[in-house]
Amino acid sequence: MIEIRSAITVIIIGIALWFAALIATFALDASTNAKWICVSGIALGVVGLRYTIRRAKREQR
Repeated sequence: MIEIRSAITVIIIGIALWFAALIATFALDASTNAKWICVSGIALGVVGLRYTIRRAKREQR
């Protein structure tokens, strides 16, 4: 079983990388499609983070 703390760390790093990619798309004046892909990656990361935290709280009971 994967430790919840390590999973949360990985998710936060992934969100940060998607945010860095979003900044890069603005800096490089990339297409709108690339910007939406980065926004979607951030949004899915936040959803995954919330799910993982809620699951961890549920398992502690």
